[in-house]
Parts: sequence; C-alpha cells; structure tokens
Amino acid sequence: MKIRSVESSVVAIPCDMGGPPPMFAGKPWTHLEILLVKVETEDGLVGWGEAFGHTAIAATRAALDTIVAPLVVGRDAEDIRGLTREILHSVHLLGRNGPFVFAFSGVEIALWDLLGKRTGQPLHALLGGSRHTELDAYASLLRYGDRALVARNTAAACAAGFRHVKLHEVTREDTLAAINATGAGRARIMLDVNCAWSVPVAVEMADALSGDGLMWLEEPVWPPEDCEGLAQVRNRGIPISAGENAAGLFGFKSLIEAGAIDVAQPSVTKIGGIGETIRVIDLCDAHGVQVAPHSPYYGPGFIATLHIAAALVERPLVEMLWLDMEANPFDPWVRASGGKVRVPQGPGLGGDPDPALLERYAQGGINRTSAGGRS
Repeated sequence: MKIRSVESSVVAIPCDMGGPPPMFAGKPWTHLEILLVKVETEDGLVGWGEAFGHTAIAATRAALDTIVAPLVVGRDAEDIRGLTREILHSVHLLGRNGPFVFAFSGVEIALWDLLGKRTGQPLHALLGGSRHTELDAYASLLRYGDRALVARNTAAACAAGFRHVKLHEVTREDTLAAINATGAGRARIMLDVNCAWSVPVAVEMADALSGDGLMWLEEPVWPPEDCEGLAQVRNRGIPISAGENAAGLFGFKSLIEAGAIDVAQPSVTKIGGIGETIRVIDLCDAHGVQVAPHSPYYGPGFIATLHIAAALVERPLVEMLWLDMEANPFDPWVRASGGKVRVPQGPGLGGDPDPALLERYAQGGINRTSAGGRS
C-alpha cells in the first residue's frame, strides 16, 4: 500500500515544571511541544509518529517538510526496512544525527503504527509479544539549581508513587538534597548532568558521588561522543548511562566497545525510529548491557517506547518528564499512576490522538506533502 501523504503539525501544551521555566537551548521552556507526523496511505489508513525537536522543532519540521516527506510519498508503506535504508542514505550527507534523522524517525514510527493497524495487532505483538501490561516509570526532574526546589519536587515524585527519580543538577549538594528528600530510601536517585563536565572534572565528581548510592550517572562528559572519556569515569565505580545523542547502532557499538556504559539509552524519536532502536537493543543484549530507553516526550514517541520496552526490555524502566500538563491529545497513555504507566493494547500504537485536543493546542497550522507537492 503506497503512501499518499505526510503531514506535520505541532501542539503546544501549557505545563507546570515544578519551578521557574528552565532555559533549554537558550530559550525558556514554558510549553510541552510535540512535533506530530501523520502518514496516510492510498486507502485512507492513518498512522501517527513523533519527531524529536523540543526547542529545535522548527529545524526538524523544515527537514521533514522539504526533504524527508517528499522522499517517502508514493513509496510502499510496509517496506519499513527498505525505506529506512534508502531515506537515511539519501540524507546522510546532511548529518547522521540531527534534524533529518529526527524527521525520518517520526515517519518510521507512523509506518509501524500503520502496519499494526493493517494487521490488527498492537505494536508490541509485532515485536514479539508483550512481557508486561504496565511498566515502572521514573520521574525525570528538570534542572532547578535550587536545593529547596530539588527537595520539594523529589518528595512530590515519591509521594506520587515513583520509586526512581532522575535529577539534572550539577552539584553534589543538590544531589544530597534529593537523596534526603526521598524519605529513608523510598526511591533510587539517578543523576543526569547533560554532558556538563570535562573528563577530569567528571572523574573528580564521580569520586565525590561514589558513596551516595546513585543508580546511575548519566552523560557526565562533554562531548557526548567521547567514549574513552566516559570509560574513564565509569572506572571510578558509578554505573554510567548514555546514548540519547548516539548516532544509531554504530554509535552504541562505539560506546560498548570502549567499555563506556552500563545502561544504554536509545531515543526512538532521534535515532531513526523503532527499527533502529530494536537493532540497538539486540546489540546490548548480546553484550550484557542494560537498556533504559530515553523518552522525554509525551506523544507517539512515548507510546512507541512503551511497546518497545514491554516487548524487548528485560527490566523496563521508562522515563517520564516531571511536569503537570493540561489535557494531552494522547491521554490516557501518557499518564503515570502510582509510578507505573499502562501499555496500550489496541492495534498499532493503540493511542490515536483526540481531534478536539489537537485543535485546542495546535500551533502553526498543518503542512501536507502529497504526490502533488506541499500544501
């Protein structure tokens, strides 16, 4: 069945992030923005995907509308593997990790949604069957730079039932504030510093944090592709997680071969989609590396992550941004209860968006690419 059209649209949901809006890539983060990809086949069946963007949505959307969508229109929607090879090869000179790969990730997720709907199976069944109907989630706090806010939000996450909380602070003092706020160890703490430190500083910080019981230290080194530097930090004894910025399977291969990670974090909306995420999980399984998918988004990418984790990850633990958002078009599948999140059981992703909520939160209109061009 051929692809008739590809549409891009953005929804922007007001939300409370537990403190003053954080700065993200130089801009205040006041809304949860989702870049949606809608793929329709010639028989009218529709699949939904999500392309990574956050504050760079304009760049990812431009890559989708001007390059990626025209390349996929008219192609066989069920030839996901073939399309992945051809499209990513077509754009590889434009970057192996960036807007063009992010854009194709959204298309690829939508193609899997279509395949599941056409066969009447949920995505997790297409991937071999679900081991779980609900998954443990961890609350991923924003960076506050305020010890009182760190403690308050950590305690609130524990009270909401989360047994794992991830920080984005860069000092040991803030980390200890969170550990103390868990209340006699009710939750494990992870620390993600978003590549804040040089290797020598990261080694020094790892030594300082070594007795604090961190579940993992995430992306401690700048730049993130410094596999040897990560390995040096890992040698200090704290488990290291990384991979959200890795360029596909071979990016993870480099991390594993360098002995740099204990936990791999592929991001389905960044890496090229579901198929590439599966390849990374297979590689990690072969090398005894734990997988904890990176999923700081609340649209089809998050739902796809639930299916992937349910079917393929032995001890799934799913990331959920710690924020209070208004109604989301993909409710209820993007909400946790008691620190757990349900896995949809309907065909495909099993969670089509609510049209009324798409309209309420729409931002910037709909761009449609079909055989006749863009409209």
